[in-house]
Amino acid sequence: MGTCREDSSEQKIARPQRHISVGILTAEKVEFILNGSYSCEGSTAEGSLTAILADGKVECGGHTAKRLVFEACNEDCFFTLKDVTIGVNFHWERRENQSFKGNLVLLAENDGIIVINDVGIEDYLTCVISSEMSAEAPLEFLKAHAVISRSWLLAQIDGKAKTTGQGKIDTPKELVTWQDHEDHEFFDVCADDHCQRYQGITKVITAKAREAIEATWGEVLAYEGEICDARFSKCCGGRTEVFSTCWEDVEVPYLKSFKDKFCHTEDAALLARILPNFDQETKDFYEWKVEYTYAELSQIVRERTGLYFGKIVDLRPIERGPSGRIKKLKIVGSRKSRIIGKELEIRRTLSRSHLYSSAFEVEKTPEGFVLHGKGWGHGVGLCQIGAAVMGHLGYLYKDILLYYYRGADIVKEDSL
Repeated sequence: MGTCREDSSEQKIARPQRHISVGILTAEKVEFILNGSYSCEGSTAEGSLTAILADGKVECGGHTAKRLVFEACNEDCFFTLKDVTIGVNFHWERRENQSFKGNLVLLAENDGIIVINDVGIEDYLTCVISSEMSAEAPLEFLKAHAVISRSWLLAQIDGKAKTTGQGKIDTPKELVTWQDHEDHEFFDVCADDHCQRYQGITKVITAKAREAIEATWGEVLAYEGEICDARFSKCCGGRTEVFSTCWEDVEVPYLKSFKDKFCHTEDAALLARILPNFDQETKDFYEWKVEYTYAELSQIVRERTGLYFGKIVDLRPIERGPSGRIKKLKIVGSRKSRIIGKELEIRRTLSRSHLYSSAFEVEKTPEGFVLHGKGWGHGVGLCQIGAAVMGHLGYLYKDILLYYYRGADIVKEDSL
């Protein structure tokens, strides 16, 4: 659990920033610490507080309202949330205490209290690039990540991403579903892997991340005058994927599939530099193997789908993307068969958490199935491992960006 935080003098940004809202967690009870003075409904608040949901309102520190805002009185203030879940439903899921700059918003809704961080975009991005990968990663890589994270964010919240939020084909014979950013109702982006990892100032342990933000301030990727929907994943597994394999059936010209000669490294020292601590626990991200007995897989599929297939007797890839990721998979059972897709639905259905990717070959054995896979994540856009290796090898951040987003331009947002 990270406890280090960058000295407050390193975190101040003199230039004005546009603010965004980031959803951190939802719970019926929220415990937090206000480090420094905050203002709430005209009174000063600080120290340890607990918020509870009561009769559709938030009760906290003597205040009761549908929406409570704790506004930081100065730039040195930060708040610490207890027991924040990260990696929700993935194999690295865990809880951490996390600290954040900006204002704290508590919103009462049916599912509980929604905790929202109102924060400047560039402060947000400093934490994102230190959460997605290590703040000790090569500076040129961090600069590249700052540009893609800024581009993705602005393309989503300004409605410039030319895709819709979700899609679904649900028939007795086929379930093809995908979900994208537009699932959030009460805030701009969430803090977990569904959008971009945002784990607060606890991850910003060097001044390098701040330097990367300052050096790329306001820079975005653009294609034909529009900000790019700059997707990225942990490891493409040797070849990047196209957008339509994972989301809507549209062509995104700057998200091409190509062989990535940088994404495979066995340099343990380099991986220790570029990966967050909990990601380093995953050793087999480039090539991996998962084995199931027939009974094990049949039970997992029943739990994950709510459907009884009987004994799962075959897994048949119906359609693959150019990286080898399966877009549609037929699950054949003794009682029922069904085609499922897209990439994330396949990963979710065949695992109690998620498979690393859908880029796998199926081997049938007398006992069950062996899945031989490659890569970690959807593989679209920038490969974080590959890009970090490029930074380590001396490539400049603009070279890294144009390697992964082919045909795109690097421009200032205010020029568009």
